Amino acid sequence: MKTVCSALLVLALILAFSTAQAEEMLNGAGATFPALLYRVWAYNYAKASGIRVNYGSIGSGGGVRQITDRTVDFGASDDPMEPRELKKDNLIQFPAVIGGVVPVVNIQGIKEGELKLDSKSLCMIYLGEIKYWSDPMIKKTNPRLNLPNSAIIVVHRSDGSGTTAIFTNYLSGTCTEWKDKVGEGKSVKWPVGIGGKGNEGVANYVKQTPNAIGYVEFAYAKQNRLASTQLKNKAGSFVSPSFNSFEEAAATGDFDPGKDFFVWLTNTPGKNSWPIAGATFILLAKEKKDANMKAVKFFDWVFNNGDAKAKELIYVPLPKSLKDKIRAYWKASGIQ
Repeated sequence: MKTVCSALLVLALILAFSTAQAEEMLNGAGATFPALLYRVWAYNYAKASGIRVNYGSIGSGGGVRQITDRTVDFGASDDPMEPRELKKDNLIQFPAVIGGVVPVVNIQGIKEGELKLDSKSLCMIYLGEIKYWSDPMIKKTNPRLNLPNSAIIVVHRSDGSGTTAIFTNYLSGTCTEWKDKVGEGKSVKWPVGIGGKGNEGVANYVKQTPNAIGYVEFAYAKQNRLASTQLKNKAGSFVSPSFNSFEEAAATGDFDPGKDFFVWLTNTPGKNSWPIAGATFILLAKEKKDANMKAVKFFDWVFNNGDAKAKELIYVPLPKSLKDKIRAYWKASGIQ
């Protein structure tokens, strides 16, 4: 009898411990754009707090669907939702970090930052109008490069993607032909090319395919040692993707809490501004009070402790003034 009681006591303790552990879990899903950083932040937060944060890198479209369906504690999207959409789905939204989307190429003999593209040539490549790397429009901005007379292999995202939303927002804003024929959004009908799932999939396709071009978040370009291009920005300067060029783009953003921080950072002014920058956003369901408290606690911790790691991975931390706006927004939303 004593043995049975002891066994029951042990079982009760295990169940109690398991329940406690389950309560100390935060589940999120969405954008692949910030996934590298979120996972590092989650690891460091678990060490500091004992609370685990699971993040599923499934694309912005999936993140929006899952938080709308209330199957995760927070969703993540690089495609900001407009206030009317948030109101319809009873959601709130705030930015977490800023980064850049970069074209990357795999052309024999072409090194990091050597190839220069303007918005017109990039648009024509993705429309399928420019078919070869030796095209006169590309050679015009690259007179000293020995570009091959090889067919361009276009790579794009196959899943619903905030990275695609940022990229196509840029193309629509700088290229009338793209706006009229394709448009912008997390998913579009691509005129040409092959699809890869997630930033990871696009990076792998470009890495393995000679004469390919794709677009990925900069951290994925660096991690996979892919050759990024220079781009001609709104000021007429050819700029390289970097912490400084992303930061200059971010400095122009009008992050208004009254509009749930809805803003785009593409083709911004500034001599050294990277033209395809973007914020990535967190989505919370208004009625999920307990989950929201845990999510806000996590992001408040990373706002205080995560900037160095963000910079290390080539993301731009939010300025203090914006973090203060977000904390006030949390409070006004009844979370903090």
